[in-house]
Amino acid sequence: MLPPSSESNKADKSRWSDVIAGLSIAGLLLPEAVAYSNIANLPLQTGVIALFAGLICYGLFGSSRFAIVSATSSSAVVLAAASASLAQGDTGLRLSVAIGLVIVSGSFFLVAGLAQLGSISDFIAKPVLRGFSFGLAVVIVIKQCAVIVGIHPARSDLVGFLHGLFTQMDAWNSVGIAIGVVALGLLSLLARLQRLPAGIVVILLGIAAGKWLNLPQYGVGLVGEIQLQLAAPSLPQLSAIEWLRLGELGFAMVMILYAESYSSIRTFAMKHGDIISTNRDLMALGIANLVSGLFHGMPVGAGYSATSANEAAGAVSRFSGLYAAAAAFIVIVTMLPAIELIPQPVLAAIVIYAVSHTLHPAIFRPYFFLRTDRLVVIAGVLGVLILGVLDGLLAAIGISLLMMLRRLANSSISILGRLEQSHDFVNLTLHPTAQAVPGIIILRPEQPLFFANAERIFVQARNIIIATDKTIHTVILSLEESPDLDSSCIEAIRDFHEFITGRGMLLLFARVKDPVQDILNRASIPSLVPTFIIGLSVDDAVEIAQKHRSRE
Repeated sequence: MLPPSSESNKADKSRWSDVIAGLSIAGLLLPEAVAYSNIANLPLQTGVIALFAGLICYGLFGSSRFAIVSATSSSAVVLAAASASLAQGDTGLRLSVAIGLVIVSGSFFLVAGLAQLGSISDFIAKPVLRGFSFGLAVVIVIKQCAVIVGIHPARSDLVGFLHGLFTQMDAWNSVGIAIGVVALGLLSLLARLQRLPAGIVVILLGIAAGKWLNLPQYGVGLVGEIQLQLAAPSLPQLSAIEWLRLGELGFAMVMILYAESYSSIRTFAMKHGDIISTNRDLMALGIANLVSGLFHGMPVGAGYSATSANEAAGAVSRFSGLYAAAAAFIVIVTMLPAIELIPQPVLAAIVIYAVSHTLHPAIFRPYFFLRTDRLVVIAGVLGVLILGVLDGLLAAIGISLLMMLRRLANSSISILGRLEQSHDFVNLTLHPTAQAVPGIIILRPEQPLFFANAERIFVQARNIIIATDKTIHTVILSLEESPDLDSSCIEAIRDFHEFITGRGMLLLFARVKDPVQDILNRASIPSLVPTFIIGLSVDDAVEIAQKHRSRE
């Protein structure tokens, strides 16, 4: 056991590590918060409010010691598309819709946390998510390049946006391009110095250059006035129909935010062997988004770039986020007029650099190397590029659910045999040395039984039995793949049992999980007695079948 002085020194060292990490990432988070407000087409203070809501709420309630929760580029783009689709050009309504969407998303997170739905992100297939993230990063980079060159195309769809961007090449601002290129170069160079807040350094240099060169005279825009007036918590004034529509969009927002957040949280937890609580994180994200929305901020999540920067800066606990919030507050209070002088090409460069980690084509290599899910990941990319951010996100979720249903609806059934000198039963097709038990056929559905595949699987089982040797007297159904059964499955099993008994055979069940055993007992299928529903091994079922046969 360490002496008290050693424990105190260790605690002080950890505290200072968190302070240094907080100071470092504050320099990254503050400019990103302002930039993401621009992406969302919202007042600049919405990103700043989201920054404080995310850092403080997750710092108090989250489970990951590295996760940094604040506004993210993906949620900013989705928020912009969603609010634009509902507001139809009404600026006031757009802000109300955006705030309402953040509140709805926070509420969904809380409900999911209370319902213990920590695995909700699994409903978005990883190939689809990676494709969507890649396409989203492409969209963000293209639109930030337009900011750098000083062009604002009228159309928002990607094809129309690119057409408007390149048909106005003569009007591209060369000074803005130079500033953006230099800012990107400096961010890449300074990123090698982990303890140096590259974002703050680049911003300070940008402000200095703006004053020295008087950038507005060259047509280079500045951030402009930031009105940090913290309003009392309130709900936006929206109609019932608008709230219902926000409920639909809120589901999509939660899915992308949590998938992105969980990926970041899980990656660093696995790297350091930390234990995390997904349901606790759902609650923390819910509180953070609810607070942000009530104070008229943006949606928040655990972005990979900020979380990675926090870990690299030496954070050892969640308090680094709280220290980052304190540092950002001091900067805003003391340097708000300077922040308003940041050149827009510098902010655009910071956003491009922040999403650049998503643009590595290497993420597609496993799918093409393994020759699996290639079309799915490509569909995720094209969905964003062709359909737009919002419809692309909904398409990504739809593709994921279709993949899940397709996989679950697949109907295949195996015939099992016993390995020589063993009690193990395996697929006869995959293990030619295994032997069938005389007079007994053992069938195993290879997918969980549910309403979409139950009938088809039992039709296959009937065909197998009809084609087998007439000496078969017992059918054993191994149900280890099925954690539960619905009413459609029970009907299919009842019909299958009638088919088996009609042929003078005995039906037994093996490897039955407790919920399945309970529902089969409650189903009261005639002549299917509880002793025929076995929760143990196939070997036990075979023994019961042989004893039953010997008594006849």
